[in-house]
Amino acid sequence: MGRTAGRTPEDTRRLLIAAAAEVIRARGAGATLDDIAAHAGVSKGGLVYHFASKDELLRALAQSRLDEFRGWIDAELDPDDEAPGRYTRAYIRALLAPEQDQAAARESIALIAQLMTIPAVAEIARADALRLDADLRADGLPPEVLRLVVAAADGANMAPFWGGDLGGEDELRQLERRLIRLTREPALWQNLPWDRD
Repeated sequence: MGRTAGRTPEDTRRLLIAAAAEVIRARGAGATLDDIAAHAGVSKGGLVYHFASKDELLRALAQSRLDEFRGWIDAELDPDDEAPGRYTRAYIRALLAPEQDQAAARESIALIAQLMTIPAVAEIARADALRLDADLRADGLPPEVLRLVVAAADGANMAPFWGGDLGGEDELRQLERRLIRLTREPALWQNLPWDRD
């Protein structure tokens, strides 16, 4: 592939990954390399120069979206917060970000879900989920509190996929504050009925 002036190989890889995301969102995982190359404005040979196969491109796409989500969590880490639950609070803030930011997170999640039928992508996603779970568990919160706040944040983030309505932005901010408060105040932990049915 002749190199486009001013574009590095890494720029071209990013362009191809972004094109793959857009095409797959529109056409599903059955989209072809020809479709993706055309959308990116490169030849199929140019695409294959950077990604030897469709599976390689889809693995790179999935990994880029998972890394992007990790970046969102890292961006929410409070440098002044050294208390147990610091990473969990960043996770909550990343998932319950303002609506425009949540839309990007949901698009990434939906895209990875579309690709989960591809074994190599499923393997990458499982490995990332295990790593995220380990990071959250190492955060110093009691397991029952961690499960509660993570499940609530996950559910609130995903509810719009299933037509759920959690209210407006004010309600979402209130939920975020309450979940973060659960991670900070041990007295609240003892008041929850963990062992009752």
